[in-house]
Amino acid sequence: MTDMSADIAKLKEELTGMVSAANDLPALEQVRVAALGKKGRITDLMKMLGNMDPEARKATGAALNVLKDEIAALIEKQETDLKKQALAEKLAAETVDVTLPARPERKGHIHPISQTMEELTAIFADMGFTVAEGPDIEDDWHNFTALNFPPGHPAREMHDTFYLPDDPDEKGEAAKKLLRTHTSTVQIRHMTTHKPPIRVIVMGRTYRSDYDMTHTPMFHQIEGLVIDKETHMGHLKGCLMDFARAYFEIDDLPVRFRPSFFPFTEPSAEMDIGCDRSGGGLKIGAGKDWLEILGCGMVHRNVLKNCGIDPDEYQGFAFGMGVERIAMLKYGIPDLRTFFESDVRWLDHYGFDPLNRPNRATGK
Repeated sequence: MTDMSADIAKLKEELTGMVSAANDLPALEQVRVAALGKKGRITDLMKMLGNMDPEARKATGAALNVLKDEIAALIEKQETDLKKQALAEKLAAETVDVTLPARPERKGHIHPISQTMEELTAIFADMGFTVAEGPDIEDDWHNFTALNFPPGHPAREMHDTFYLPDDPDEKGEAAKKLLRTHTSTVQIRHMTTHKPPIRVIVMGRTYRSDYDMTHTPMFHQIEGLVIDKETHMGHLKGCLMDFARAYFEIDDLPVRFRPSFFPFTEPSAEMDIGCDRSGGGLKIGAGKDWLEILGCGMVHRNVLKNCGIDPDEYQGFAFGMGVERIAMLKYGIPDLRTFFESDVRWLDHYGFDPLNRPNRATGK
């Protein structure tokens, strides 16, 4: 027992020195493994307890447990001291220049579609229009029949329109549903629920089976509708001329109207604005060229009848255009598909500063 006590005291002195000499965390870990690991020196001594008589085993075991706890405590204290020392050295080596400007934070941008829709709303609000809304999923009657699209019209074809699975109506009959192909459906809904006079604009998503530089499966439209007893084609032309000149910010913007055909208006027209295509570019408002931007016309008698409005007492006009199209023209965006590709680099270039952007509503 005396010899074992001396060995334990000598081992304590030796291990204590090793712990004190460990000047970094990897070295201290090596000491811990050498002393307390599965093959450590204290562990080896404890394996010898089984060969001792009960009295010696009891005394030696207690002494080895005390040694184990003491060495573990020393290692823990040394680890804490080394970590504090390492942190102090790191803080001393690293400096912060408080005179440096703050790192720039990424700032979001207003999407050109949102910007354009706000501009359009402000322009037409000045003319007395209010905003009407409706669902993206429509039925055949609101999307085609009420708008004077007869059965067999090309717009009803599967390759042009996104149809949904048939859904039984209240009578149990199959009701054909589809994603609206134009926002004219909201005009129908508004005329069937509101009495004239009516003066509204409609903006929202529309869906058609197209995809190229100038067409996407989903895009945005704005349409206008005026119904009363006096409105005529002259009012339509004046309204759209004022709109075009306000939107493109060109007071003398050339404008012309060409006869056209739409099922829901009669007479119908396409509206063109003056431009210059010489040199391979496009300049709005100058030159001898013309560019079509929208369709319009007087609301067809059949459409008024379908909505419960007497065409012998009321009349009015309607117009519609693509939001992306006029945004592309005003802001020089060459490809429609980029509006929906979620590329933040594109938005950084074409987007608008939310705190400093052109806003007709606020006069900026």
